[in-house]
Amino acid sequence: MQELLGLPIQASAHAAEIDQMIVLVHWLMAILFVGWGAFFIYTLVRFRASANPTADYAGVKSHASSYFEIAVAVIEAVLLIGFAIPAWASWVDEFPPEEDSTVVHMIAKQFEWHAHYPGTDGHFGRRDISLITPTNVIGLDRSDPHAADDVHAINNLNLPVNKPVIVYLSTQDVIHSMGIAEMRVKQDAIPGIEIPIWWIPTEKGEFEVNCSQLCGLGHYRMRGAVTVQTQDEFDAWYAEELAFLE
Repeated sequence: MQELLGLPIQASAHAAEIDQMIVLVHWLMAILFVGWGAFFIYTLVRFRASANPTADYAGVKSHASSYFEIAVAVIEAVLLIGFAIPAWASWVDEFPPEEDSTVVHMIAKQFEWHAHYPGTDGHFGRRDISLITPTNVIGLDRSDPHAADDVHAINNLNLPVNKPVIVYLSTQDVIHSMGIAEMRVKQDAIPGIEIPIWWIPTEKGEFEVNCSQLCGLGHYRMRGAVTVQTQDEFDAWYAEELAFLE
């Protein structure tokens, strides 16, 4: 069914659960499309003018359509309460420990993604909007001891495979939305709010992070690379980035 619907590969631990809901919703929509389409054709034939030369002002007395509408509402409630809400709640409330995760601050701005990693001390340095310049676009205070060795990457998110990722998402200007289709990740970035999200990437490779919210004339080019690699490859990339700071 995943191939039939043209869904991307499942590159995160929760992707199969999301796809299951998508498949169920498509089955419901298919049944409704066929059912209501058949009913529409039936009414065109059953109540055609040639078969009903005289108007019947009594109308239809059957309540079958009402029962069908109630059944559809019940099925939709089951999908929402039985599948969607539990899946959402488990990923909102059950965050993994940060010490066992890759923690990244993802900062959106027109029209770029900025990934901010902590240094070897494991602490994020201070950022201040007053420090933003053309060469320091996230306002990182390098005078802060915790910020001296922080890593900043533009349109490039590197992650180790099979390890929880916690992203603290924020924006410097308008509303953006971080979407990684293969990982079934999508979260709006709201001005003035830092929103945490997490997932576990399970497939190595190159993926794309895009902006899923219209954010201006350059919205179409607000794309970045997501590189999922082994822990050793990630450590090597991280060490190389740290070397640039020396």
